[in-house]
Amino acid sequence: MIVFPGQVILLDVEGTTSSIDFVYDVLFGYAKEHVAAFLQSHSADDEIYEIAQTLAQETGIQADVRDSNGCTQLVLAAIDLMNKDVKSTPLKALQGRIWKTGFQSGQLVAHVFDDVPPSLTNWSTSGIDIRIYSSGSIDAQKLFFRHTAAGDLTPHLRGHYDTTTGHKREQESYQKISDDIGVKPEHILFLSDIGAELDAARAVGMATGATMRPGNRPFESLYDHEHIHSFADVTF
Repeated sequence: MIVFPGQVILLDVEGTTSSIDFVYDVLFGYAKEHVAAFLQSHSADDEIYEIAQTLAQETGIQADVRDSNGCTQLVLAAIDLMNKDVKSTPLKALQGRIWKTGFQSGQLVAHVFDDVPPSLTNWSTSGIDIRIYSSGSIDAQKLFFRHTAAGDLTPHLRGHYDTTTGHKREQESYQKISDDIGVKPEHILFLSDIGAELDAARAVGMATGATMRPGNRPFESLYDHEHIHSFADVTF
């Protein structure tokens, strides 16, 4: 149980609000299955081209991604990065664009744990500022929470952060978030299933809680973070 008298709750997604299996098996699976067709069908889209070309440069691909050879190389590189769960900003942007088609068509429906919707409702109606910090792009986060099995949860969320703010295992990222919100770190509670992320947040003064969800990886950390099994374990 965490008793938190602060103002802001910052939430991870994978392993915290949603299951790891859903993210890796369903979302990543959908992106890997559709990345080739998506790039081919959006070859004339300048925004997609810029994302794809940035990813190509990041992975050392010299060919233009509008060329069939360059596109094939990029597809293989993107799938390899997804298999390795590399936190690449252009990869996350590309995944988000692919997932958009899945969510909007109804092929994808986001999984959230049963305690998440009532907790978000209770927190937001109590005046708590709820924000998301995920390696997934901000656009993908908004799509995810707009299309959950429990309905649209975005009205409860006041802000989103991704790797454009900084990587989640870096202390500076959490200080930037605190500065952006305009509150001291000690008034922010960060919930995540990854010890290194919680350690980085704790190092700048944030309150922290380790989420123990079914299917999560073994938990390791430098600091002693309070463990919770449900958002209902957070009280004010």
